[in-house]
Amino acid sequence: MNATPSGPLAGLKVIDVSTVVAAPFAACLLADHGADVVKVEMPRTGDALRDLAPHKDGVPLWWKVTNRNKRGITLDLRRPEAREPFARLVADADVLVENFRPGTLDRWGITAAWLHGLNPRLTILRVTGFGQTGPYKDRPGFARVFEAMSGFTQICGEAGRVPVHLGYPIADAVGGLFGAVGVLAALYRLKDDPDSAGQEIDCSITEAMLRTLEFLPIEYDQLGVVRTRSGNTSQYAAPGNIYPTRDGKLASIAASTQSIFERLCAALGMPGLVHDPRFVTNAQRVAHRTEIDEIVGAAIRALDMPELRQRLDAHEVGFSPIYDAADVFEDPQFRAREAIVSVPDAELGSVRMQGVVPRYSATPCSVRMAGPALGQHNEEIYDELGLTPEQLAALRDAGVV
Repeated sequence: MNATPSGPLAGLKVIDVSTVVAAPFAACLLADHGADVVKVEMPRTGDALRDLAPHKDGVPLWWKVTNRNKRGITLDLRRPEAREPFARLVADADVLVENFRPGTLDRWGITAAWLHGLNPRLTILRVTGFGQTGPYKDRPGFARVFEAMSGFTQICGEAGRVPVHLGYPIADAVGGLFGAVGVLAALYRLKDDPDSAGQEIDCSITEAMLRTLEFLPIEYDQLGVVRTRSGNTSQYAAPGNIYPTRDGKLASIAASTQSIFERLCAALGMPGLVHDPRFVTNAQRVAHRTEIDEIVGAAIRALDMPELRQRLDAHEVGFSPIYDAADVFEDPQFRAREAIVSVPDAELGSVRMQGVVPRYSATPCSVRMAGPALGQHNEEIYDELGLTPEQLAALRDAGVV
């Protein structure tokens, strides 16, 4: 595997001093696309993500994905002795990624003014739960808090029951995506104007989740409707649900357009259903979603999954069985596109994880390495910064590195 960064962002230099998931995920996306990302961690303890399950022989697996394609060093930014080596890191960087509570870096002397004094064109991405301003800016939080406050959790789960949190902190991924987009937009502004100064990007994870909900706020504003839970039943189109098959499998199907509904009826041997007055249009089907789901569900329960797949494929009706991780590894589409790739790792030898998304015809990307061991690239990077082995040893002895 070629460890040299490649992709449309090759040549971009990023310093990632953030922790856990959302902001490191933003930096990881930049690294996936070719940026040289230096991950800065606390000496000895490292990023808190290292403590989160799952682990193999004490090695954190989640860490390996969220911090892949990054070079890792240790540096205690709270210590005055860290200022000089950190200044060297920042001097020729394009982006700094952080997610401390507002004002934390300022208290350590790492202010925006100091950073821009070193590097006027530096883009600073600040990812927090609630943003840099407002009455909640200093509140602690985590993904479930941001999901709940945005209104997302309110629509997850079964009708009439307690809302359900997903089994993955989706707000962290969404916040990271918005953060990465923000960085790219800020860099685009700089690209043709050598006199433009870098700027700070204030990315609130809660607001990112709120933005992702699209029409829910305008629906409330214009119609007074507060959308809530409906389980696996689609609230926007019918039929749409997760349907069990005769052999105990589960299929996710949504007839989101009129033509798909007509093809689904043909595939299930019920072409006359399209003329039922209750189901002629999507609006009528949504109004009678219980009835249409019962009819479609009964037809699907009479079929084994292979037969259902054959019928739906023959009539070009999109669907998928409900996959788990093992199914993903075996699926021929994922295999053909190498959506899961083998990646070298300093601690585990080789691991498999998702490839880079999206794909580029002229500037292909790759997963060059899994997340680094704590301080794995200290000697390499501090040497690049001009520190002598004696200076590095002194910093290490003082607990700064």
